[in-house]
Amino acid sequence: MSPHESLLTWSIIIPATAGVIIRPFRLPEAVWAVAGAVALVLCNLLTASEALRGIAKGLDVYFFLTGMMLTAELARCEGLFDYLAAFAVEHARGSPQLLFLLVYAVGILVTSFLSNDATAIVLTPAVYAATRAAGANPLPYLFACAFTANAASFVLPISNPANLVVFGERMPHLFEWLRQFALPSVAAIVVTYVVLCLSQRHALAEGTIASRVPHPRLGRGGRLTAIGIAAIGVVLLTASALDVQLGLPTFICGLVTATAVLALSRQSPRRVMKGISWSVLPLVAGLFVMVEALLKSGAIDHLNALLQAGIERSPTEAAWSAGIVASIADNIANNLPVGLVAGSVDHLPAQVLSAMLIGVDLGPNLSVTGSLATILWLVALRREKVDVSAWRFLKIGVLVTPPALLAALAAAIW
Repeated sequence: MSPHESLLTWSIIIPATAGVIIRPFRLPEAVWAVAGAVALVLCNLLTASEALRGIAKGLDVYFFLTGMMLTAELARCEGLFDYLAAFAVEHARGSPQLLFLLVYAVGILVTSFLSNDATAIVLTPAVYAATRAAGANPLPYLFACAFTANAASFVLPISNPANLVVFGERMPHLFEWLRQFALPSVAAIVVTYVVLCLSQRHALAEGTIASRVPHPRLGRGGRLTAIGIAAIGVVLLTASALDVQLGLPTFICGLVTATAVLALSRQSPRRVMKGISWSVLPLVAGLFVMVEALLKSGAIDHLNALLQAGIERSPTEAAWSAGIVASIADNIANNLPVGLVAGSVDHLPAQVLSAMLIGVDLGPNLSVTGSLATILWLVALRREKVDVSAWRFLKIGVLVTPPALLAALAAAIW
């Protein structure tokens, strides 16, 4: 690709990425990603076959996202998240601090087994409704949902779609994943909780809360969904242990669970299908096409050369730099594009790749633009007419993210 073509490529990709993050004219994120992909083809910077090849590289991610969104929306429709939120309120025994801990713990559980997007867009409304019913200020608990969605997103390979993007076909099997990320995950989760709790201590000290709230009844569909989620967890952990790509098993498990629950309860699938954020799929496809253009431009080869030079000097220093740079880049360009770029770099030592994944997953806790999960969290808040400004989130993120990131990187690298 000539210098002129490289410049034109960047002149398309940068505004398209900015559109995904800023959402001018309130158009959906997918519109900007697809527009960028189409513009690259129309300007002959990519052929149609090259664009299709880029889209095809995301096949495993599309399967994964569809399966997880289907399962999460089914759980929402069957009241499972409302049940979990009310359960947390009742077991808090009137203590805001204990409720905060319980909400954070539920967020870890949902993120680990249903992905961070489920925590952001499905658990968040349930927590808002439960805390309002308990007479609590909902904001600290909503922040707990947002921050745990990223802090717990490398507990398991299935905890974040970005994990599939970064590792792709190089995904470690389950036991190797746990060896690499168990301690960094604990460090990220604990440090995030402690700092977040300290930052919200004044809001959590505002009196007591109701010890009982209207407890939604978990019907047969909800119980079956819970059983299905547990079965999905077993299947996916088994697939990971056998070094099988996770996208197709996730899709099949989600489809089987939804079909079984809806058939046994004699419900139409329309409500579940309508509630799924289908625009996520063209959004990710558009991002894959833009990364394909970066590959063709030589930008990723240049990044690879810089990383390899750093690794030759000091693998440890290269790992620290890669993790920190990835975490900063998340908040400039969103973690999905950053994860796609990171996943396109070849021949990286496990230490460096692990550090990059931690940066990609945890860095978005700094700002509202950092990850798809946080963007979805804001969407969920807007539906409840709750306004959290970018500045307010940043003031908390700048306290929480650096110590959690450094702790997780230290646990991974040392």
